[in-house]
Amino acid sequence: MLSVPHKIIDRTKFLLGETDVNPGIAISEIIATLISSGAGIIGIPCNTAHAKPILSFIEKSIPESCILVNLIEEVGNYISEKHPEITRVGVLGSTGTILAKVYPEVLSKYGIEVIQPSEDIQDLFVHPSIYDTSYSIKAFSNPVHQKAKENLSMAATYLSRKGAQAVILGCTEIPLAIQYEKIENSLIIDATTVLASALIRESKKMEQLV
Repeated sequence: MLSVPHKIIDRTKFLLGETDVNPGIAISEIIATLISSGAGIIGIPCNTAHAKPILSFIEKSIPESCILVNLIEEVGNYISEKHPEITRVGVLGSTGTILAKVYPEVLSKYGIEVIQPSEDIQDLFVHPSIYDTSYSIKAFSNPVHQKAKENLSMAATYLSRKGAQAVILGCTEIPLAIQYEKIENSLIIDATTVLASALIRESKKMEQLV
C-alpha cells in the first residue's frame, strides 16, 4: 500500500479547471511503483480519481498483466447482486465526484438512478465537511469534528427524503463521520469497504490460478 497524497494534485481542483496538471500522472507513477514491488491487482480508493479525464489516463498506463479494480463499477455490482431491490441511490462525495457524474454514468448501466445533493447542500455542507481547514475530516479525522458529522448526516437525510433507498458514501473520508448502517429509511453503503472486498475477491482468484 502506498499513501503519498502530497504527490497527487487535488482531483477536484483539476476537474474544476483550477490546475492543468492531471492527477492521473502521479497516480500512474504510484501504481508503477506498486507493480514493481509485486502487486498484480490495483485498487484506487479515491472516488474522484474515477472521473473520466483522470481514470482514462491511468488505464492507459496499466499493463495487461495487472488488474485495475474499478471502485465505481464494484459499487454497482455490489448493489445489483446484494440489494437487487434498490433502484434509487443517493451519493455523498466531493464536488469533483458530483460534477463529473462519476456514479450516474456507471450505475445507469445497472438500472440504478442516482440522486445527488442540491447545489446549495453540496457547496455549503458536503464539500466543506471534506475540505474546510477549520473543521473538515481532512483536517480533523480522529476525532471527526462534530460539525462535519452533523453536516453530512443532514445531507444523507436529505437524500433519503428525496427517495434514495441507499446512500453511497462516495468519498474515502466520509465513512469516518457516518458510521451507521442506515439513515431514516436508507441503507448506508461505504464505497471503500466495497472496494476492499473486491480486492480480496480478486486476490483469491489469483491465488487459485497459482
